[in-house]
Amino acid sequence: MDVKLVNPFIDAFTTVLPQMGFPTPERTGMGVKDKHIESLGVSVLVGFTKEIRGNVVYNMNEETAKFIASTMMMGMPIAAFDEMAQSAISEMSNMLTANAATNLAALGREVDISTPSLTVGAGAQIRISAGQFLTVNMDLGGHVVEIDIAVE
Repeated sequence: MDVKLVNPFIDAFTTVLPQMGFPTPERTGMGVKDKHIESLGVSVLVGFTKEIRGNVVYNMNEETAKFIASTMMMGMPIAAFDEMAQSAISEMSNMLTANAATNLAALGREVDISTPSLTVGAGAQIRISAGQFLTVNMDLGGHVVEIDIAVE
């Protein structure tokens, strides 16, 4: 797995979220997984095609998802992970992946992204790769988001 193709996703996370009022994300872990992820409660899958093909999944528990949705909605309290909160999480995933695509274009790699697909429910198995992929844990002020990046 070429780190040049992974760094644009991590850079998008650390650049875009602080601009939206989030604490500066810190990488707290990195590893390699095989084929599947297990949902932590809320997972958003975004595919990408053209010169680079693959998937990225933003995987988090429901409390982290509610924190992110609340921050995106200017601090509005989120009691339940309803359609409005789900829409905010999907939009954040779209913005992050679009920024990563822009970062990849700066490296001379044209990428198109798919519409985000959100899954709710801990324990769901999501296949994102035919082989190994990289997983990066990012801490947002005590809220962890796992970014799973599968690049072909």
